[in-house]
Amino acid sequence: MNKADLIDRIAAGSRINKTQAASAIDTLVDSVTGALRKGDRVALVGFGTFSVSQRKARNGRNPQTGAVIKIAARKVAKFTPGAELRKAVNKK
Repeated sequence: MNKADLIDRIAAGSRINKTQAASAIDTLVDSVTGALRKGDRVALVGFGTFSVSQRKARNGRNPQTGAVIKIAARKVAKFTPGAELRKAVNKK
């Protein structure tokens, strides 16, 4: 499923037009991105939690040359699924 498919489903399920559904999705993504940029967590009960995790600096290897390269420390976005989402995914 891509963004266009999601817009279609939200528009049909909520009985709103596609422009409004696209605006809702864009607002959700912008809000989650803004919260993560500040270092906050975003918890959607039953669905999951978005958070920021810190990765340490480490050494990597260039696969073409085999040379050792330094990979800088950085922040990464992380998603942890909620209990209800895990149950739904594993349901047969």
